[in-house]
Parts: sequence; C-alpha cells; structure tokens
Amino acid sequence: MSRLFPRTALWSRRLRAALAVLATAVAMCGVVLAATSTPSSAATCNGYVGLTFDDGPTGSTGALLNVLRSNGVRATMFNVGQNVQNNRSPAQAQVSAGMWVANHSWNHAHMTSMSQSQMQSDLSQTSSAIQSATGSRPVLFRPPYGETNSTLQSVASSLGMRQVLWDVDSQDWNGASVSQIVSNASRLQAGQVILMHDGIQNTRDAIPQIVANLTSRNLCPGMISPSTGRAVAPDGTTPPPDGGTPPPTGGSCTATATTTNVWGDRYNTSVTVSGATTWTVVVALTSPQRVSTIWNGTATWDSSGTVMTMRSNGSGNTFGFTTMTNGNSSARPQIRSCTSG
Repeated sequence: MSRLFPRTALWSRRLRAALAVLATAVAMCGVVLAATSTPSSAATCNGYVGLTFDDGPTGSTGALLNVLRSNGVRATMFNVGQNVQNNRSPAQAQVSAGMWVANHSWNHAHMTSMSQSQMQSDLSQTSSAIQSATGSRPVLFRPPYGETNSTLQSVASSLGMRQVLWDVDSQDWNGASVSQIVSNASRLQAGQVILMHDGIQNTRDAIPQIVANLTSRNLCPGMISPSTGRAVAPDGTTPPPDGGTPPPTGGSCTATATTTNVWGDRYNTSVTVSGATTWTVVVALTSPQRVSTIWNGTATWDSSGTVMTMRSNGSGNTFGFTTMTNGNSSARPQIRSCTSG
C-alpha cells in the first residue's frame, strides 16, 4: 500500500491539472460560441411546390421512398390501378411514408378515345383499388400522357377528384440525365407542380440536388390542393400571393429560427413564434441530421425521423432543439409551417 500511494498522489495532481486546463478551454469556447449566433439560412418556406411521381407502384418504389424520406420530402404519387392491385405492399408503404396517393388510370391507356362510361369505369376501378390497398381514396387525378378533354374532367369531378397536370416536365421519361432533371426542376416556382416518374434511377439520384435547390430558394415540397390544383403547405394552408410569410391571422402564425450555438458535431436552434400563444410548428431536417434534445415544446415525428411537429406546452413562445450533424454540418432546419391552436 505504501508503495502505491506516491503514484496515486501523482495521478491525482495530474488529473487536477488536466481538469483545470479543460475548464479554461470550455470557458473560452463558451465565449466563442456566444459570438456565433446567426440567423438560420432557409429557415422559412416562402412557397411550396408539388413533387409528383407517376406510374407506380413499381419494384423500385421502396428505393424511391427511402430517398424521399432521407431528404425530408413528402410527394404525390399518381398510381396506376393495375399496378396497385399487383403491388399492394409498396402502395401501402407510400401512405406509411407520408406520401399522398392519387389516381393515374387503370392501365395508362389513351383515355380520350374512351366513351364516358368507359372513363367512369376505369377511374372508379382505380380509385377503389387504391382505397382497398392504402385506406385512402384519391382526390386527385392525372390523365395518362396529359391527354384530357371536358368529358374526362367531368367524369373525374363526379368521382370527387380534381384533374392535375404539371407546370414543369422533368423529362425523366425521355432519358434525361441526373443533371438535366435537376436543371429542369430548378425552374419550379411557388405553387407549381413537376412531373417525375417512379422506377427511374436518374430521378432518384436527382432528388437530393432538387431539394437542395429548393431550399436555397426558400421553397419547400408541399401537397397539391384538391380545390385549386396548386401546391400548398402540407397542412393544406396556402401561402400569400406575394410569397411572404403568412400573417398571424386566420389560424396562422410566424415562426423564426435562429442558429444559436455551433459545435463540431451538433448545433442548437431557437425558434420564436409570434401571432399565437398556442401553436404547432412543423420543422424539417436534412438527413442524416437528427434532433437529440428539445426544450419548451412537445415533439412528434414522421416515419422518416426528419420532420418534427412541435406543439406548445405552456412554456412560452420560444422553443429549441439540439441537432446532431452526423457528417452534414452545413444544412440547417427548415420551418415548413406555423399554425395557431
């Protein structure tokens, strides 16, 4: 015992010295971190676009859903009825992943050459197959090849569906390269819809770049309104015509995000809500980032783990969270919507 004591005492002195150095470093770091408080880039969605994928489900639907989830994207899937009947599991996976399912005819025929009764049978059969497989009955319809007429539109309307075409054609069906698909998608403006397809590798590879471009322009993927056929927020609200932040009236509010502290492997975000005392804020992360800690709110997550819905819990109008970068240190959270109540 007496032989070990000097070593123990020496070890204790070295430990105290190391802790003193560490405390000094932490204190210095705290000064630096406090000075790095900057507004989060792309913190607010100034408009929404509709990302749509035709002709599924296919054998590649699972791969497409993985890419969409990893990029925090919800999209509209225009499904072919025959494919749904033969591939019920991927059709169900679409809904489980938070996608919206829509009608794209029974077998992708040229429908304008059909009689009204044939159109009625085709679309009705397709909607029934989708509802049977997914539990959701379509409220949107896209005619194959974009071919339509007043009779077809009337039939779709009688079945509770709005016809939706597209503003931008990705040309993925025409052999477009990844860079061409990304370039075509970069033309999207708020409220517009882009045509893409399930089962195309180049399309899947283009999605991260498409999302990055949208983020740089403060645009976010949204749902397609069955009332207007235009892209709106995932909760169905429509941004103002000038593309600005919705005013704090009529059930909406404003959420402003600020990056308050940044470390090597994580960062803190503070979100301040104005225009409501009780609120729900939807925040999207960029994969593989993940939230590790939250405060002053109650959070739930979608199936991808990248879209967080934060609700007020009586702790005031400012909440926050710590995000682990997991190798992606440049991305910052996007605020997709803010609603009162």
